Amino acid sequence: MYNILLIEDDDRLATVIKRGLEETGCQITVAYDGLLGQKLALQEKYDVIITDIILPKINGLDLCKYVKSQKPEAAILMLTALGTTDDKVEGFDAGADDYLVKPFEFRELEVRVRALAKRQQFVGKPKLGESLVIADLQMNTYTKTVYRSGTEINLTPKEFKLLEYMMRNRDRVLSRSEIGEKVWETTFDTGTNFIDVYINYLRKKIDRDYPVKLIHTKPGMGFIFREEK
Repeated sequence: MYNILLIEDDDRLATVIKRGLEETGCQITVAYDGLLGQKLALQEKYDVIITDIILPKINGLDLCKYVKSQKPEAAILMLTALGTTDDKVEGFDAGADDYLVKPFEFRELEVRVRALAKRQQFVGKPKLGESLVIADLQMNTYTKTVYRSGTEINLTPKEFKLLEYMMRNRDRVLSRSEIGEKVWETTFDTGTNFIDVYINYLRKKIDRDYPVKLIHTKPGMGFIFREEK
């Protein structure tokens, strides 16, 4: 049984989601505004927090940022009608672990909730740090720091995760669908340029000011991470 916090101001939708997840064996607590949702998220331990973005009192983005600052291990799924690429980027930059656009298939919500809850089982277990080095780029997976030519590069959590995956798979072409699945642990609509937006963010931060480029595009195939002048 998973303990779920649902933050949704639409009473009808909240009731539908609550009943549906309860039928799968989950225990659901519902908050109808962001202020109460934030309070509950900090007071109790939940396997997954599901939140809308447009909420009374505190919006879902600010709620997510604050909860993550206090409880970085919290698993947050944003469930919202805001579905543009920019909306998704903003949600992930706020700290969301997953993002699902309304209207949605309930089965997809159930699968994503289950995946996030299972991931929580490993949170808090000790991990050994590791250093990844390619050319003059250095990443420490324990301290979550990245340096290029001795200069620290500040990355968002999702940018860090994307860079780590690319460094671990250097010299191999990575398709957009693979990146979406492995980095965000979900399947994105390949008709969007969501992945490209994050690739461009990384390029600006780790490649733009350096003569040796590390992120390269393979037209029609995806991206490859390798040292290339």
